[in-house]
Amino acid sequence: MPGVPQKLTIDIVSDVVCPWCAIGYKGLEQALSALGDRVEATVSWHPFELASYLPAGGQLLSDYVRERYGAPAEQSQKSRQRIVDAGAAVGLDFRYSEGSRIYNSFKAHQLLHWAGEVGHQTELKLALFKAYFTDQTNINDEDVLMIAVESAGLDPAEAAEVLADQRYAGKVRAEENYWTEQNITGVPAFIINGKYMIPGAQDAETFGRVLERVLEKEAA
Repeated sequence: MPGVPQKLTIDIVSDVVCPWCAIGYKGLEQALSALGDRVEATVSWHPFELASYLPAGGQLLSDYVRERYGAPAEQSQKSRQRIVDAGAAVGLDFRYSEGSRIYNSFKAHQLLHWAGEVGHQTELKLALFKAYFTDQTNINDEDVLMIAVESAGLDPAEAAEVLADQRYAGKVRAEENYWTEQNITGVPAFIINGKYMIPGAQDAETFGRVLERVLEKEAA
């Protein structure tokens, strides 16, 4: 007779424009799949903004990387290729070009907070990753956001109201501040059962080993 699955809560602090957040989630997804019916995992996404200061049209990604990390063009290109290869290995299609841009993600985070209350939060997060990384669209543009909302099985009309009245703006800012106070200075960060943190984008094998240790500790 099979045992009762152990419950896991997984809080993921991330940004929509963070490629390693998408890659890391896929590693986690594979690890959870390998654990099968031994676990019952609840995933929640939390906001972090890599470029909150950007204007509506965003910034060339190459300029952003040079200004933020001091990376010259050649190094930036190699980093992008590394991301493309790592993404392809887990089924993600990153389509960078010389014209790729990075955008302010505050509107996206407001919609993700809303989705966390009404359902389909992970579906919306994945739709936003696709809109940004694969389709190379402006995830600060409300038309783009509504397409992602609809593809995630949510109501675009309600989503438009969420952005119009800014009902979650304060909560998103408060959450961002909370995670900063918890010393989350980079993303992704995965917090298991509120007490075990896995920093960065790990592969499925690493996630699997950590989750096995967590399950042992929690069972004890």
